[in-house]
Amino acid sequence: METKAGGAGAFSRFDLTRVPSPCFVVDEAAIARNLAVLADVGHRGGAQVLLALKAFSMWSLADLVGQHLDGVCASGLWEARLAREFYSGELTTYSPAYKAADLPEILRLSDTVIFNSPDQIARFSDLIAAARAAGETFQIGLRLNPEHSEAEVAKYDPCQLGSRLGFPVSQLTAESLAGVDGLHIHALCEQGFEPLSRIWAALEPQIAGVLGRQIKWVNLGGGHHITRADYDREALVAFLRDVRARFDIGLFLEPGEAIALDAGILVGEVLDTFDNGMAIGITDLSATCHMPDVIEAPYRPALLNEAKDGVILRLGGPSCLAGDIIGDYRFAERPAPGTRIAFLDQAHYSMVKTNTFNGVPLPAIALWNSETDALRMVREFDYTAFRDRLS
Repeated sequence: METKAGGAGAFSRFDLTRVPSPCFVVDEAAIARNLAVLADVGHRGGAQVLLALKAFSMWSLADLVGQHLDGVCASGLWEARLAREFYSGELTTYSPAYKAADLPEILRLSDTVIFNSPDQIARFSDLIAAARAAGETFQIGLRLNPEHSEAEVAKYDPCQLGSRLGFPVSQLTAESLAGVDGLHIHALCEQGFEPLSRIWAALEPQIAGVLGRQIKWVNLGGGHHITRADYDREALVAFLRDVRARFDIGLFLEPGEAIALDAGILVGEVLDTFDNGMAIGITDLSATCHMPDVIEAPYRPALLNEAKDGVILRLGGPSCLAGDIIGDYRFAERPAPGTRIAFLDQAHYSMVKTNTFNGVPLPAIALWNSETDALRMVREFDYTAFRDRLS
């Protein structure tokens, strides 16, 4: 995969020595700009816009999110708890499968609970009925697999053959929709409007008969890179208006990356350099611990102020994993130990995926405002963060 980072932006003038290393630095002003764009699209298109917590769960910005968006979406019990503790507005919860022990609390916390298959809805009908009898109010959704692939990378394609995500639309029957108020469709990954348009064109003929009748709303999921400069936002607004007008249904969007796109960096430093067929640089940033998608996707994150000419270094982390390689980068000259570096566009997914494999320390978290230059350390982690995850 290619990085979608739009460039250094305001981070080109950020002094990397102002924070400890390693450290995530999130630009509050950039987050606010992204949120304003999303709120505008939602308002003009007549859709509710929810933050996907799975991508960006920086709850210290929950109030800012609440000023712009309609709520959040969670991926299970713990995210639903986080949502109700810190965020405001609508809460939609979806998981590929639920544990019976978790579901009563999920039903209590959520405004909408989306299931992955009709069988799950039927199997938990007694818990759903009990929650409603106790006074809880919520709607039930069903995730559909539109069976139309648009994802650029096969393993990130929710519509691939054998996908575990969503009920195949070709199997949909009237019985499948028993007790269902709305449909959920998530088939995109870091994509523009055109793939969404094609997915809907393939899906609409198969579900048009129930839209606006039994089905009250459609959730178009995430993967929409709405805040990217080249996204056709006017086409999205027109599409949303058209669907609402023709079917008289509610619409939801669940952007994750779009909220934090180009809004954060991961700061680290070079610890050592040596030669082994090429120049090698060991950093205190780990692909496997701090940026797992570098290995899982895989992709090459953009380096802040990477040189156009000079020496190439293969940068990797301090863990014992041979594959803990971030990528090959060009420097004007060979960096000395202690040199600060930063990788772009690391606010989304990286922060929520960090781990302490090998006892590698977790990055601190800082909040910066590129308009006022105010800097606040939000969180620093010590040895106990590693110790207390073990036994």
